[in-house]
This record gives sequence, structure tokens and C-alpha cells, in this order.
Amino acid sequence: MAGIFRTIYDWLLRMFWATEMDVTMIGLQNAGKSSLLRVLAVFVSSIPTIGFNTKRVQKGHVTLKCWDLGGQPRFRPMWERYCRGVNAIVYIVDAADKAALPVATEELHDLMNKSTLDGIPLLVLGNKSDLPNKLSVDDLIDQMNLKSITRREVSCYGISAKEETNLDAVLHWLIARASRRSSSMKNSAL
Repeated sequence: MAGIFRTIYDWLLRMFWATEMDVTMIGLQNAGKSSLLRVLAVFVSSIPTIGFNTKRVQKGHVTLKCWDLGGQPRFRPMWERYCRGVNAIVYIVDAADKAALPVATEELHDLMNKSTLDGIPLLVLGNKSDLPNKLSVDDLIDQMNLKSITRREVSCYGISAKEETNLDAVLHWLIARASRRSSSMKNSAL
């Protein structure tokens, strides 16, 4: 009986108090963007992203509409267009691929310097934390010079999409941004 009430309660929350949030996931190819989205959204596809994918992730009363953009050089100029107006940008790096880190850093800083993206929170995820030679979160922050990124909130977590490590923290971070947006929208309407 309690299960029925919980189902009805969850449905009412989604129906009347739901928050929808747009999130863009970007990063170089093979960083694990599609793997992370697959684990979060529980959809089946192991084909590398060509262009972009979009999936919805439901967590409580928050629906995350996630754009997963290709990381190949030909798609990087489009990143800004898909990042404009979103509630959060999730930048995924392969924490075990130290050779790709300088390019990942340069692409991130180029993107964050676009004035059209000012104020959009940034979450940097060091994926593949299950591998032995991965960088720690502190090393990622230092080597990617994340403290120099201004005009927005910046956070960094280590995750493993494969092992599903630290994904709850990612979802909580995103949901907190949705809650803040919802509160500020209510306050500005008053």
C-alpha cells in the first residue's frame, strides 16, 4: 500500500512541482561522455557520439535534459551554441589520459572565455578514476588551471562511469543547481 502512495506522490511532484534542467556534456573524444550519460539515463547504445545525442534523466522531481556533444575536432566549434542558455555545463576529461590533458584544458578555457556563457555553472569531471594512473581531483584542478576560470561557479569531481563511482555526487550537484534556478525564478516573479 505504501508503494502505491509513493508512486502517486512522485507523480504529483513531477506533474506540479517538477523542475526541468538543460545540461550540456562536452569533452574530447573518448573521455566517457556517452558512457556517463548511458549510466545516468539507462539507455542502450555503445556507438560513439557523432554530432550529438540527447537524453532525459529523471531524479525525483528534477528532469535533466542532457545534450551529449561529439568531442572530435570538427564538432568543437559547435560546443558554444549548445552551451548557451543551459543550466549547467559538464566538461568530462579522461583523468588517465595525461597526453590529452593540454588539449582538453585549452578547449575548456577557450569555451569558458565566451561571454555568451557567463554565469553558467561548470562541473568538470575527471572520468576513469578506476584506472591506476589517473590524476587526482587536486591534480586536475591544478593542471587544468580551473581556479583561473571566473564569472561562474566551478566544481570538479573524480568519477568512473564504468564502475559507477561518485555518480550520486554528480546528480546531487546538478539537482542543487536546478533547485537554485527554481528558487531564483520564484523570487524574481514576486
